[in-house]
Amino acid sequence: MNIREIKGIGEKTSLLLNRLGIEECDDLVRYYPRNYDIYEPPVLIRNIDNKAVVSIDGTVMKSVDMNHIKNLTILTTVIRDQNGDTIKVNWFNMPYLKSTVKYSMRFVFRGRIKRMNQQMVLEQPEIFTLAKYEEKLNVMQPVYSLTKGISNNQMIKFVSEALNITRIEDYLDENMRKKYDLCDLDRAIRTIHFPENFEKLKPARNRLAFDEIFAFVYQLRKLKEKETEAVNRYRINNHVVSDQVISNLDFELTNAQKRVLNDIHRDMNGKVIMQRLIQGDVGSGKTIVAFLAMFDIASAGLQSALMVPTEVLANQHYESIMKLIAENNLDYEVVLLTGSLSQRAKKNIYEKIESGSAKIIIGTHAIFQERVKYDHLAFVVIDEQHRFGVLQRAKLMDKGVTPHTIVMSATPIPRTLAIILYGDMDISIIDELPSNRLKIKNCVVTKNFRPNAYTFIEKQIQSGKQAYVICPMVEDNDMLQAENVVDYANMLREKLDSNITIEYLHGKMKAEEKAQILSRFEKNEINVLVSTTVIEVGINVPNATVMMVENAERFSLASLHQLRGRVGRGKDQSYCIFVSGTENQDKLKRLEILNHSNDGFYIASEDLKLRGPGDFFGVRQSGEMQFTIADIYSDGKIIETAGRAVDEFLLSGHELIDKNLNDGIVIY
Repeated sequence: MNIREIKGIGEKTSLLLNRLGIEECDDLVRYYPRNYDIYEPPVLIRNIDNKAVVSIDGTVMKSVDMNHIKNLTILTTVIRDQNGDTIKVNWFNMPYLKSTVKYSMRFVFRGRIKRMNQQMVLEQPEIFTLAKYEEKLNVMQPVYSLTKGISNNQMIKFVSEALNITRIEDYLDENMRKKYDLCDLDRAIRTIHFPENFEKLKPARNRLAFDEIFAFVYQLRKLKEKETEAVNRYRINNHVVSDQVISNLDFELTNAQKRVLNDIHRDMNGKVIMQRLIQGDVGSGKTIVAFLAMFDIASAGLQSALMVPTEVLANQHYESIMKLIAENNLDYEVVLLTGSLSQRAKKNIYEKIESGSAKIIIGTHAIFQERVKYDHLAFVVIDEQHRFGVLQRAKLMDKGVTPHTIVMSATPIPRTLAIILYGDMDISIIDELPSNRLKIKNCVVTKNFRPNAYTFIEKQIQSGKQAYVICPMVEDNDMLQAENVVDYANMLREKLDSNITIEYLHGKMKAEEKAQILSRFEKNEINVLVSTTVIEVGINVPNATVMMVENAERFSLASLHQLRGRVGRGKDQSYCIFVSGTENQDKLKRLEILNHSNDGFYIASEDLKLRGPGDFFGVRQSGEMQFTIADIYSDGKIIETAGRAVDEFLLSGHELIDKNLNDGIVIY
């Protein structure tokens, strides 16, 4: 059923929802909340501490003032709580409140706290009578990822309407659900949208996490059936070119890199096609190993393709491999294929790929679109996008193309879980960093340390080095994310020496603009790059020696570890400064883990131990399986359970009609 059938969704609204990937009623039902908002008891102003969102039981102390600045209408008043303390309140573009909020009236005001010039301001608060707020107290409200023009309240209404006309059938029978302690699918989906409390949310969340992992493992099992007998049509045993490139490198490969390269060489000359997972911590040198294997393929007159999650990373890999080709006087044509290219440019690249003149193809998922026809694709490397890798391999198999495949991952998955998640692949681990790398020096500080951090960054830049400053996503909203980075960059321009060049980078920028910024940063034309986590995966600028992460407590430790991997990539000492926006001791203790270790496996393990029962939707590492709900760090037991359930499901002769499980939803 099209979403236009849902009450309240007209043509304009449906187009906005389409931007979020919502076209059918079942898309809406499967559009899970990204978090939950809990209406907590009102707090006294003096007890606000470091809270971001608060409710205050307050009395209006002055008539509302209304001012106009350009296109902005600002309403201002002051409220006093039951203890006699006062706080300023602001609303924007809500002029009708002037007749609602009047002197001496008492409401519960719920909004975001903003600190300006050491003064707290309550911004854009909702207003409730005491009785109305009592109704909402401790209720969990779903919070959805939105697009401009759709409010959260609208999304709640649309989802509710969709659930009213939806019957959700379970693909697991009652016996299997009971055996694996799973609630039924219908209850899980309804609860994930509108849970009464965390206790009831947990089994719903676990069921949906199970489904995602089940579908993923199921795909792997079916793919393995096809690949087990896939004969190696591209046996490669000549490594003269890769040996030449290795001898010309300005560093020596680690023993771990050599070991993994030998694994690849053995596989490529084997009887069946290679299917290998290469695990290695950030900065361990996985990419150079892949490049060397691609050169061997090219020397045999065959094609190889490298798929990465972002255009930024695709551009960087393209530049890196072109540099190696130039340094070694190699005559291999390399093409870069991304979604942002013009149709004319794409057509030219398609022709080169189909004719076979392009031996090395680098790009995003665009390299596996239907219009891309390969001449002799013998080798595929998939960087970080694991789930994409499974889907693309399946598509290639369906086309009758059976290349050697490597999936590269910086995600520290315990080996026991990796065997389940990648049961169709052999596993190699790069477990040492290049010998010329110095251990990154870390420090966890509160916001009072910022002036010292800025001074330190200035000194590093004066010595010729560069720095990253990472800003978090305040909310899952690209516009807010962009404004946050822009504001911070402007603030830094005032704080740091005027000779220091500062630029910003965020996900809403056009691909060409992002590539230009990164190119300038690589050339040291930009001294400080203020960025969101768009630089989290794979960016390699050895001259960058400082990373400062703002509001580090908002990130998962795994994500922080991945970010930290952007420095310490050269021969110079590097530093990472984690700035906590709170002095909460539990959050500081969690961040201290990063102080004591640079080992991704240890960090992921410790992060898991410290997670609370409400951490269902934490920030996960980019590219990590692309699960919506499941989390490989905290869902180890679910992964094991799903692995057993898939085996039982297949043995009993069952089959999933739809690999995404969406066929379980029926409209009546």
